[in-house]
Amino acid sequence: MSDTPFGFGLPPEEPDDGDEGKKKDQQSGGGQGPANPFGFGGLPGAGGFGGGPGGPGADNPFAAMFGSLNPNDLGAAFQQLGQMLSYEGGPVNWDMAKQIARQTVSQGSPDGTKDTSVGPAERRAVEEAVRLADLWLDDATSLPSGAGSAVAWSRAEWVEATLPAWKELVDPVAERVGTAMGDVLPEEMQAMAGPLIGMMRSMGGAMFGTQIGQAVGVLAGEVVGSSDIGLPLGPAGKAALLPVNIETFGKDLSVPQEEVRLYLALREAAHQRLFAHVPWLRSHLFGAVDGYARGIKVDTAKLEDVVGQFDPQNPEQLQEALQQGMFQPEDTPEQKAALARLETALALVEGWVDAVVHAAAKPRLGSADALRETLRRRRASGGPAEQTFATLIGLELRPRRLRDASRLWASLTDARGVDGRDALWHHPDMLPTATDLDDPDGFVHREQIDFSELDKMLGEAADQPDLRKKDEGEDKSKGDDAG
Repeated sequence: MSDTPFGFGLPPEEPDDGDEGKKKDQQSGGGQGPANPFGFGGLPGAGGFGGGPGGPGADNPFAAMFGSLNPNDLGAAFQQLGQMLSYEGGPVNWDMAKQIARQTVSQGSPDGTKDTSVGPAERRAVEEAVRLADLWLDDATSLPSGAGSAVAWSRAEWVEATLPAWKELVDPVAERVGTAMGDVLPEEMQAMAGPLIGMMRSMGGAMFGTQIGQAVGVLAGEVVGSSDIGLPLGPAGKAALLPVNIETFGKDLSVPQEEVRLYLALREAAHQRLFAHVPWLRSHLFGAVDGYARGIKVDTAKLEDVVGQFDPQNPEQLQEALQQGMFQPEDTPEQKAALARLETALALVEGWVDAVVHAAAKPRLGSADALRETLRRRRASGGPAEQTFATLIGLELRPRRLRDASRLWASLTDARGVDGRDALWHHPDMLPTATDLDDPDGFVHREQIDFSELDKMLGEAADQPDLRKKDEGEDKSKGDDAG
């Protein structure tokens, strides 16, 4: 270990060519991140806070850190440094994440579009689209409407509304990183360096918050609703669409804007029905993410290299290490099962939505096939923000087997009808497995277990102790009266 053990030096270089080079560029958000004075995302011309060793101000840490900023930015720079070092919350500085996300949104998306406030006409258009979508879905699914209201969000409003869900997704992984940052130091050094370890964790929380904030901000420029990634990110019962992103999405499709909006409203309303009326589904998905996170191991060798090379002129180097990925899944049966459970669940959710929306839209929209294929490809490829989350969390929130799942749900509709298909959501053990996606016909024609009687028996058994206590109380009361 070097003579400067409490900082963040550069991790080993990786080849920056071919697909790897492209991947790194995508993970950085394509240069669309906020102009952050601490180097998260890179300041134009900053050269790593003074151009690195030997650069301008190399013998003066403050000149190196802030020499590339004009005087008007210094106040904001010192304020953000204070926020970084004074943070004492959880594993991610979510206040900073929110701030960075809002800054990223305010800069506009890579295609040049800016965030705008939603006007009354756009709100009415979204409300009418969701209302009509719910009417169409009544013929395609037995699950009733799950949207108590329809809302039109700006990108900034999407950030505000979805941060609680991101917190639930990211905190388990970030907690492991924060623990690992302290654990890589020798035990005797930990005893002597408590305050420095605390500062290191504060900086780690801020840096994680910065990267998550940037990714959320970039994603806000891509999403069209609250359920784009197959998880319920927004408040329950609110079908949400983003008019500015819908307009961008439909710009080059040669499809009328009204049809694009209506098709996306169908998808949003279908997600709302599923999450509203399958009460165990949300906890099942988020629990699978948490189970996967518990099986992630931090690359301690890389982290030791980072922590073992303190360079006060380059605190952003931990950020670069985060971007290159420090997380590897444990190669254990439990970890493989957690990943398979999550991937299958995401595929089943997205496949059901795809099949149901297609059944509702096909007879009514001439563009249904084209819009379906566009959205399938969009979900399969993901954007720069999704790839950033994959690097940070070690997990891709993409339904790898969307087409297989959609075919299976369509086959179930043909064989069992809408009610028989949707009845499978009554219990998680009734759903198809990853193996069933390989053999959809075998699953479709297999006799299904009826869990309703089992649930009834379990409910009655759970009530028995209360009934016995009540009977005993009545017997005692009768005995007292007799006495």
